[in-house]
Amino acid sequence: MRVTKHEHACLRLEREGSQLIIDPGTFTLPLQDLAGTVGVVLTHEHPDHWTPEHLRRIREHASDVPIYGPQGVADAAAEFGLTVVAPGDAVTVGPFSLRFFGGRHAVIHESIPVVDNVGVLVDEEFYYPGDSYAVPAGADVRLLAAPVGAPWLKVGEAMDFVLAVKPEHSFATHDMTLSRIGLDMHRGRLHWATEQGGGRFSPLDPGDAIDL
Repeated sequence: MRVTKHEHACLRLEREGSQLIIDPGTFTLPLQDLAGTVGVVLTHEHPDHWTPEHLRRIREHASDVPIYGPQGVADAAAEFGLTVVAPGDAVTVGPFSLRFFGGRHAVIHESIPVVDNVGVLVDEEFYYPGDSYAVPAGADVRLLAAPVGAPWLKVGEAMDFVLAVKPEHSFATHDMTLSRIGLDMHRGRLHWATEQGGGRFSPLDPGDAIDL
């Protein structure tokens, strides 16, 4: 499986000529090469993780492609007919197996409502938590996409999340709110946390990929 990082929180997973798109949002440039898309995962309803424009472009290339997300994003994107998933659910789409974890977005502030959020484990080896620190209990994560910059994120908590998951390999995502200096600094913290579990860290920029 190849995992490609796009801008901010968007990820493209490819296997056997098929691809799975995760969280194409407002900070993500229009995706190219969408033929072969067999599924889309939206971790939650915030616009930096999905837009109608991205979903329409994907559906232009694959009109019946299923889109998975929690109830909150299904309500927000009702025109697209999402398949609702919740923590504990498992589905298969094309060559990909998906399991969902978590359930709630990390708290930004007590004045801001907490929305539904699911983390997704793909093929029992790649994990992305969306906007949360939900640990995929019992999973042996080979590659972790770890959020590194957000209004809800404290870097010490992000480090603790990586320490808890203990991935073999990790990279930072959810990063468009950071300056270049801030991104490099926070990547360094996640690098350290990954190494504590014997893993390695890769500083991926948009368009960079890792093969599993």
